[in-house]
Amino acid sequence: MRKTWRADGIILVGPQRPVALKENSPAKLHPICLRSDQFMMDELWTESDLMIRLSEYALDRMLRSTLRDGALHVVMPSGDSHRYGDQSRHPVTVRLRDASTVRRLALNPEMALGEAYMNGSLTIDGDDLQGFLSLIVRNARLAAGNRVWWQKPLLRLRSSLRVLAQNNVIERARGNVAHHYDLSGRLYDLFLDEDRQYSCGYFKTQNETLEQAQACKKKHIARKLMIEPGMSVLDIGCGWGGMALTLAKDYDARVVGITLSQEQHAYATRRAEREGLAHRVDFRLCDYRHVNQSFDRIVSIGMFEHVGLRHFDEYFQTVRDRLLPDGIALIHTIGWAGPAEGTNPWIAKYIFPGDYIPTVSEAMSAVEKARLWATDIECWRLHYAYTLRHWYNRFQKNEDQVAAMYDDRFVRMWRFYLAACEQTFRNGPQAVFQFQLSRYIDAVPPTRDYIYDRSGFAAITQADGAGRPTHYAGNGRAVRPNDLGNSHYFPRKEQDNDRQNPSGRRWVSERTKGR
Repeated sequence: MRKTWRADGIILVGPQRPVALKENSPAKLHPICLRSDQFMMDELWTESDLMIRLSEYALDRMLRSTLRDGALHVVMPSGDSHRYGDQSRHPVTVRLRDASTVRRLALNPEMALGEAYMNGSLTIDGDDLQGFLSLIVRNARLAAGNRVWWQKPLLRLRSSLRVLAQNNVIERARGNVAHHYDLSGRLYDLFLDEDRQYSCGYFKTQNETLEQAQACKKKHIARKLMIEPGMSVLDIGCGWGGMALTLAKDYDARVVGITLSQEQHAYATRRAEREGLAHRVDFRLCDYRHVNQSFDRIVSIGMFEHVGLRHFDEYFQTVRDRLLPDGIALIHTIGWAGPAEGTNPWIAKYIFPGDYIPTVSEAMSAVEKARLWATDIECWRLHYAYTLRHWYNRFQKNEDQVAAMYDDRFVRMWRFYLAACEQTFRNGPQAVFQFQLSRYIDAVPPTRDYIYDRSGFAAITQADGAGRPTHYAGNGRAVRPNDLGNSHYFPRKEQDNDRQNPSGRRWVSERTKGR
């Protein structure tokens, strides 16, 4: 029996109810939209066929409104192909294998893209994953705020619910950590450096090796912490123990390293014993909220991303409470250099559940509430992109071993994860930020020279018996640079009690000095 259906001004005649079409649907693109009598005569156009065509139209419209820089060639499951962007440039060619992938890409591309690649329903000619994701991330940033209308409610909902989604209470935080960091240690050995530094390296040049960049990162952080022999240090999120062991071995510090990963804790403990540092480093399976001691220094590298937006205030209040009055903290974290957004849903589901990339304003709001001084904020822009390319290349070389441990789907998932993160650091609004924090305004020198220029980083200098300069850091501690450009720290001579400067710091503010 023939029925007539009215769909937003377009009359379709047929035996089945069609999905509603908008009045502004471009009838030229699809024969099904041309005339009601064509729909009635063509028995092949079922409701399922209509949905497929609508999905292809929606994806086509999304890509035409987004792709401006570069060229993309998309082959649909039906065999139809479309080109987007600059037609004069050689395109990246993508093939979609089934209709459900088309529909999901049109509705929720942030989730569907990674799933389609890892499941094999989206393939790239030449497997040029880096080129494809570079194209996507560049254009996504250019089109930010100009998304197609049907995706905007989901984006707004994701952003508004990010506080609830990041409710990382202790039990949930432990499960989130186990999902990623309790994978086989052999996996991480296949692409990380020997120290298992699973965070951004510090590249003075792009030609440096991964090992050089990671060593430079640790040295840079140690200089910001101004560590002296015998100081107590808390390493929040110590990973496999590389930073804690370096501070104990090279700087003679006493370190407590905490992690929620059982695999990391076991590995770090064995390593400390093997290297003869177990008496100087105490690795604990512990949440940062359960630490009760106070420390001269606090360092946290790549852990703040797992705190969760809802717990920012609690985290920085804990940092303040665990820091001695003249202490210094260094928080090294990935940051979002744009308006706050919800976590990418594919990353949250498959890679880092509970993860959230903060904006500087979100982090600093919590720092201010904790009454901490941000004595230095540094932005590392491309360093993580360089780090991730090293990891990606090493991972690719060992994919056969990864597949033997897991399966081909896992390999594609992790390949997509590493490539997507690299391209977000290269072409998206993502960087690494280091927040140096203290309870007192004069905990560190008033300039940044002490971090870089080891021959004269303070305003007060005097010659020692060997003719070498002795420099005083902001808290009055003497520092002599050695011939290698590193620093050897010596305990400061105790100063007389000064009510105007009770911490005994050498640097005294102008406000206090005038009293």
